[in-house]
Amino acid sequence: MNALINAINEKTKIILENDGRLLKKSFFGLLLLSLVFQGGEFGEVIRSSMIDAYIQVSVFVGFTLFVFIGLDSLTKFDVKNFLSKTQKFHVGIAAFLGAIPGCGGAIIVVTQYIQGRISFGSLVAVLTATMGDAAFLILAIEPTTGLLIFGIGIIVGSISGYIIDFIHGINFMQSETKIKVEFEKINKTFVSNFNFFWLFLFIPGFILGILVAFQIEFSSAYNSLLVFVASAGAILSIFMWSLNPLSDFQCSTDKKRGLLSRVVDTTNFVTTWVISGFLVFEIFMYFTSLDLKMFFDLWLPFVPLVAILFGFLPGCGPQVVVATFYLNGYIPLSAELGNAISNDGDALFPAIALAPKAAILATLYSAIPALVVAYGYFYLFE
Repeated sequence: MNALINAINEKTKIILENDGRLLKKSFFGLLLLSLVFQGGEFGEVIRSSMIDAYIQVSVFVGFTLFVFIGLDSLTKFDVKNFLSKTQKFHVGIAAFLGAIPGCGGAIIVVTQYIQGRISFGSLVAVLTATMGDAAFLILAIEPTTGLLIFGIGIIVGSISGYIIDFIHGINFMQSETKIKVEFEKINKTFVSNFNFFWLFLFIPGFILGILVAFQIEFSSAYNSLLVFVASAGAILSIFMWSLNPLSDFQCSTDKKRGLLSRVVDTTNFVTTWVISGFLVFEIFMYFTSLDLKMFFDLWLPFVPLVAILFGFLPGCGPQVVVATFYLNGYIPLSAELGNAISNDGDALFPAIALAPKAAILATLYSAIPALVVAYGYFYLFE
């Protein structure tokens, strides 16, 4: 995602360019879809992975998004007015907003910092607490773990933010830039025409996903239905994501868009990356036959560190892949905790675009609590 900044009378607009992004997404989507139609054992591995990813993960992510984005869409809470009246509690509020699944809360805090309304410690707090869209994935599959990460994010983010403000002061690296974040003015995209078909597959897919989660035996007829729904759902999700001109950032955070479109587009993004995570593992195993679990166990002390370094990558895609590896039992919870704290989700994009020095320093600061929490948990419980 590229940010284009135009300074006009103390006002900066962030316009997300779509041409290059759409080309990259289309190429990646075409690559994934081409794998579906491979023949032989390799093709079976690919299709089985996509079916598992959709029926075990995607449908639950979609349900979770309906809940969270539904609440977000119905809420008419004035964050700016609230922040102006609660200056003493900005760090804690920033950590709470960052811990909320998705990137919306974190984006709000970042833009408030850039406008000089909150401290640098609040920026560190939100970037430390946020887990981005990967939180939806964890909540959908392991809600208890998701709530644990949510709580740890708030506590660690708040402590980190207050320490930073104590060391540097509340005016450290304060920006006086007046900005307004604007999205591309596209109310309806081409892929929105497929929302009905997406929902038509999602509803039975969610029901089948619940039955699979409870390990209920299927007859051959129901197995055929499961394969059809999951295959079609996975293919449609990748197809819609690859042809969506909007950024994944806008899909989940732009309240001007309809609830269904926000849920569908965000679920498609998470689905694509979950499938990618599944395929990375399965293709690697198919060609190497290496026991990846044994490999991670062998290098276990370094796994949390690698997960933390992955968290430095901007965006939610790489973090969804890390969460997928955790949910499949290949990396420990300590690594997932480290990644959750070190990653900044999509909130890092506007921060880097408008306040690069502050964004980089805040990200580096978030690595300290990530190392402490990850290795603290590793040595105490693993």
